[in-house]
Parts: sequence; C-alpha cells; structure tokens
Amino acid sequence: MADGRTFRTEDRRKRARQNGVVQPLLTDLYQITMAYAYWKSGKINDTAVFDLYFRKNPFQGEFTIFAGLEECLKFFENFHYSDSDIEYLKQTLPQTIEPEFFVFLRQLTVEDVILSAIDEGSVAFPRIPLMRVEGPLIIVQLLETTMLTLVNYASLMATNAARYRLAAGKHISLLEFGLRRAQGPDGGLSASKYSYVGGFDGTSNVLAGKLYNIPVNGTHAHAYVTSFSDLSELKTKVLAHRSTGVLHDMLDLCTQWREKLAPLLSLPASEASDGELAAWISFAIAFPTGFMALVDTYDVRRSGLLNFCAVAMALNDLDYRALGIRIDSGDLAYLSKLARSTFEKVAHQYNIPWFAKLKIVASNDINEDTILSLNEQGHKIDCFGIGTHLVTCQRQPALGGVYKMVEINGTPRIKLSQDVMKVTMPGKKTAYRLYGADGHALIDLLMRSVEPAPQVGQKVLCRHPFQESKRAYVIPTHVEPLYKVYWQNGKVCCHLPGLEEIREKVRTSLDSLRNDHKRNLNPTPYKFECDYSPGCQVSVSDNLYHFIHELWLQNAPIGELS
Repeated sequence: MADGRTFRTEDRRKRARQNGVVQPLLTDLYQITMAYAYWKSGKINDTAVFDLYFRKNPFQGEFTIFAGLEECLKFFENFHYSDSDIEYLKQTLPQTIEPEFFVFLRQLTVEDVILSAIDEGSVAFPRIPLMRVEGPLIIVQLLETTMLTLVNYASLMATNAARYRLAAGKHISLLEFGLRRAQGPDGGLSASKYSYVGGFDGTSNVLAGKLYNIPVNGTHAHAYVTSFSDLSELKTKVLAHRSTGVLHDMLDLCTQWREKLAPLLSLPASEASDGELAAWISFAIAFPTGFMALVDTYDVRRSGLLNFCAVAMALNDLDYRALGIRIDSGDLAYLSKLARSTFEKVAHQYNIPWFAKLKIVASNDINEDTILSLNEQGHKIDCFGIGTHLVTCQRQPALGGVYKMVEINGTPRIKLSQDVMKVTMPGKKTAYRLYGADGHALIDLLMRSVEPAPQVGQKVLCRHPFQESKRAYVIPTHVEPLYKVYWQNGKVCCHLPGLEEIREKVRTSLDSLRNDHKRNLNPTPYKFECDYSPGCQVSVSDNLYHFIHELWLQNAPIGELS
C-alpha cells in the first residue's frame, strides 16, 4: 500500500488534468488593468474577501445544483503566468506600464488564498455564496473571471440535467447525445461531465467517457440503414452460434422469421424494407451481443418493428439477445406503446419472457416539457436520448453568477444599487442549512462569521435582508454548516469527491427538499412561509440584518432639498 504522501501526489496528478486553455489569461482585460492600478496605488499588501454567488435560480425553478468546484481547484493548482504570457501582456498593455509590474505578475501565486465552498453537487440558492475567496487583493481579483467561467456553465448544466432526471423519474435511463449541438468542443465535454453529475446515466461522447470514466452509449444512425438498398448487398451472411460455434446463415434465418412474424403482427412482409433488413443483419453480425436498431428510417409500424423482430428472433436462435430499439421521430408515446405491445405479442407467442422487456429508447429533440407530456400519455419508453435542449440549456443559456468584494483589509464593504437585488451582503459570512421537523431542509441562513452557530432545538430569528417586517422564528431539528475550507496554504486541504460521489450528493441533496420545491410548474420558493419579495430566497440573522442596514446608511448619499 502506498503511503499518504504518495497517495496525495497521485491524487493531485489526476486532478491536474485540465484543459490547457484554463489559465490566468483566460480572463477579461479589465482584471489585468485593475491589477496594475492596484499595484500602482500601493495595494500590494491589501487583503480582500470576495463572494461568488448567483441572484436567481435558472429555468424558472427554485433550486440550483452547484458544480465546478473541482475545476476551480485544478486552476489554483496550476496558476502561474508563463514567460509567454508576460511577453504577450507587455505587447498588449499600454507602454506606460512599469516593467516592475510584469516581474510582480510573473511571481504571483495563490499560496496565500483561502477558498471556502459548499460541497460540489449540493443544492444551492440565490444570494448564498457558493464560494468565499480570501487573500491578497490583487490575486483574488485576478481569479474572478476564470472562476465564474468554471462555475456558471457547470452549475447551469448540472441543474438542467437534474431537472430532466426529476421529470423522467428514477427508473428511466437518461443518455446525453448533445456533442454535435454543443457550443464547441469545450462546451461538449463540460456538458457530458455535468449532465452525468446531474443524474444522467451515460453519454455518446467518447472523449468524455475516457476523461471522466462516464459510461458511453451509441449504436448507429439513419445513414447506416440507408447505405443498404437490397438483401443482395450483404457480403457477410453467417454468424456463429454463441454456445456451439456452429455457423448459421443469418440472411436465411431473418427472412424466415419475417415471414413467420408478419401474420402475428398483422403486417404484410412485402411492405417491410429489404434494405433496412439487410442493414440490420449486417449490424447484428458485427454486434451480436449489442444489437439495437434505429427503427424509424422508413416506417416504424410497417417496416421497422417487423424487421427488428425478425433479426432479434434470429439472434435468439443463435443464443444471443438483442438489446432493443431507438425511435427518433414521430409520435413517441404512440410508437413506444406500439413497440411494447409488439414485443409482448412475440414474447407470449414464442414463450420468450425477456423479449417483452426489450429496451425502447426515444430521441428527437426532447426537452423537459416533452418528457412531462409523455408521462401524461403513458409512454412505454425505457430511455431518453437528449441532446440540443440539454447541452445548450435552451430555456436559459446562462446562470448569471457574480463575484463581489465584501471586505477589504478587514473592513466590510457594501455595494449599493437602486435594484435591491444587486445590493451586496457585506463582510465575511458563513451559512447554515436549517432542517424542519419533517426532516426536509427548511431554510438557508446567512450569518456574520463572528456569530455563534445556530443550535438544534433553539429558536433562531430569520429575517428578510431588506424588509424589516418580514421575519420568522425557526426551531431547527438539524443544523448543517454549508462551508468547508478547500484550499489553504497553497494546496487542496479537503477531500475532493469523484464524479460518482458528486452524483450521489446531487441525489441526496435534492431528496432533502420538499417535492413542491422541485416541481416543474409553479414550484414553491425555498424559504419560510412569509411573504418574501419575488426572487429573494436568502435569510439573514438578526445581527447581519442590522449590520447590513448600518453600512447602507453609512454609505448612501444624503440628499439635499432646495
């Protein structure tokens, strides 16, 4: 067994695999210009605290899944400005910038940064920071854009996937088929990774399978079927029996079975496409243990199902089991019920029980509402293959996370705005999730970091941050601290879960919410039952409430009437 140091070295090496474009220059120019202005102003030794959070749940829902933490930590582990980075900046920035600044940049590290965060895969809510970043002002400012890039899409994607999982239910398989529609290769890989985190069972993306150990799935496209036009095109016709090894003529077996099954299924064999049958015979010979057919190239009812059953029964004769079918067009509810009925007829007629349970996969531009509608229609689909609407998050293309300074040199700072939702929560804070008597999460409470933690069984006053009359007492049955320190002294200092653990965290975290918080239509906001203003789901302690308003009054200009 390797000692602890070896394990940590190997663990770090595995985590260090990150897209090469994730580097300090993956940022907005104003971060660099601000860094120089800070440096020029003598703020090298200033320290700051920033909160990374979002203001509104996506997809008109009432929860968000936090994702992207591991990628942020990989970014920290590899953070440095290379010589080529410095040369580029010298050529790009104004010539008035002093050369010593570039020396300063070249030597920058994140060793003095402390990153605290909620667990990746946790349910999260607006205004509760997902991460708190503390450290030297210049470096924590330079981290902003890259961290938001790594968190915003990851969290949006994981949330979208989780919503599909809730819509489909626990017993339906979900496959991500979106690579060809994703926003470039990086978007495609991220979509595959975070759809798996959010509850999908696999992906068609082979590289994602290799990089993240995600199960990969796929059979064939319509092109394979249309590449055959006649049975005479079959070059290979024989397949060995799985047990005996004896060769059999698959073409002969399949055509015989098509003639036998046509009367049972009330379909004339003459209407079934010979080219389709030829394609599937060849595919079954190539993949006898993984035969799944795309049955809608010509006509599901008149050709696809009959040809599929003929090939599946021929495989059965040779001791193989077909996997099932995929339907990529048409009335998915009707066709899935027709397919299930067809399989049950064959299973009953020939006493083959497993045949009735052949898998039915549906694709065809499916979205969350499509699944809910199919549920209402009593579909017989076992698996959904989802692409465009999932990976592009068509219902909402961005999460809108922000990164705001809340403290400088130990002094809390507040940003004011005429839009109350854009007023920041000042100071270094911590957060707790309070649970009710029914075991479900009841409310997330934001507190000043100097306050004692709420206690089980003790009354806690929870307040709306900006409206004085909106408040309620909560007596928690369980108190969960939300933040852990993940980065300190230049290294990861907390266990980082793998994708399977994060997937499980998503599941258990969602299970902690009441169902009405998670429903698709008019979900109940996650907050105690008082009339909060729309979009405000954060609760603050009494201490933090008064602290916010004292700073507000100190910083707000006083008008003058004349």
